[in-house]
Amino acid sequence: MPGLTPGPVPAHPRRRVAVVGVALSDCGRVDGPTPYALHAQAARRALADSGLDRSVIDGFASAGLGTLAPVEVAEYLGLRPTWVDSTSVGGSTWEVMAAHAADAIAAGHAGAVLLVYGSTARADIKARRRTSNLSFGARGPLQFEVPYGHTLISKYAMAARRHMHEYGTTLEQLASVAVQARANAATNPDAMFRDPITVDEVLSGEMIADPFTKLHCCIRSDGGCAVLLAAEDYVPDTAKAPVWVLGSGTSVSHTAMSEWEDFTVSPAAVSGRIAFERAGLTPADVDLAEIYDAFTYMTLVTLEDLGFCAKGEGGAFVDKGRLLRDGELPVNTDGGGLSACHPGMRGLFLLVEAVRQLRGECGPGQVLKPGGRLPRVALASGTGGWFCSSGTVILGRD
Repeated sequence: MPGLTPGPVPAHPRRRVAVVGVALSDCGRVDGPTPYALHAQAARRALADSGLDRSVIDGFASAGLGTLAPVEVAEYLGLRPTWVDSTSVGGSTWEVMAAHAADAIAAGHAGAVLLVYGSTARADIKARRRTSNLSFGARGPLQFEVPYGHTLISKYAMAARRHMHEYGTTLEQLASVAVQARANAATNPDAMFRDPITVDEVLSGEMIADPFTKLHCCIRSDGGCAVLLAAEDYVPDTAKAPVWVLGSGTSVSHTAMSEWEDFTVSPAAVSGRIAFERAGLTPADVDLAEIYDAFTYMTLVTLEDLGFCAKGEGGAFVDKGRLLRDGELPVNTDGGGLSACHPGMRGLFLLVEAVRQLRGECGPGQVLKPGGRLPRVALASGTGGWFCSSGTVILGRD
C-alpha cells in the first residue's frame, strides 16, 4: 500500500529541537464533543499556531484513549506517522514523551512530532458514562493495598502527613499553595475557577482524605491540548519564534507504598537533577515553573526536590507568596490543576503554559521579570501515579 513502505532514512548530525506549536482545545465544562474531537481540535489549533503544514508531521505521541493508542488517535487525525510513542505513566506521561520526542528528533529519527491529549472526564461522570476512580485497579502489587481501602488520594495524604511530621510543615502552608494557584487563575480567561479563596476557606472545607480538604485537591474538568516539536530545520518556516528544549530528565520510583523509601522525596529529585545537568543550568536560572498539582503537597515537595529550596523548607518557601504570577518564582501561572483545568494526565498542559509564557502570549496573566522583560527559561515537571514517576523538561527562548 502507498505510504506504508519506508524509504531510506538519511543520517543527521544531532539537531536542536524546538517547540513550534501549542494549543488548547475547549476546556472546562465541555459537554458535547467526544475525547477524539477534543484531540482533533487541539491538534488543528497547534498546527495552525506553528504555521507549518500537516505534511511535516512524521512522529506522533498519545496516551489515555483507545485500545491501541496512539494508533487509533493517529487514524482519527488522518496521520500515518513513522515514529510513535504511547508511554503511559500517569501525569508525567507528556514530559516523558516530550523527552523521547526531542531525543528522536535530535537523532534524525523524526522531523516533527505531535503530542496530543483530550479527555471528557467531567462530562462522562455528569452523564453517568463512568464513575469516579478511587484507585488504578487491584492487580499486581496493588492487590496488597486496595482491599484495605488504600485509595489513590490516601497515598498522597499519607505522604503529606509524613512531611508534616518530619519537617513541621503546616496545614496553613499547604493551603497557601491552593490560594496562590487560584490567584494566578484569576487572570486566566480559560481557567475553570477564578474567584479568590482564602487559607481559612481551604482549611474549613469538606474533608476528603486527612489532611486534604476539597480545595487541597485538583478540580475535575474536560479539555485537551497539543504540542508540536520540530527539528531546527523547520524553524525558519514557523509562524512564531521557537522555544527550545534545553534539557530533560525522567525517573520512576515505586508502585507499592511499602517500596517507597522516603515519603518526603519524589522522583522529581532525580528527573530534575538530570534535566538541569543536560541543560547546563541550575534552579536559579529558571524564571517560572509549571508543576503537576493534583494535590497541594505535590507542588510543595516537587519544589524541594527540583532544588528551588532545601528539603524540609518547602512550607516556608510557599508561604511567602513566591508562587504568585509576580512572585519570586511564579508557579502554575495558569492556575494549575487546582483551579484552571484537570481532565486527567495534565502534564501536557504544563508544557503549553510554559511555552506561552516564554512567548509573552498570556495577556494579563503574563509573567514579567524586573525591567518588564519576558521570562527566558521555564521548567515543566510532571508527576505520575502517587509519586511513582516524574518527567522534567527545561525550555528556553533565544
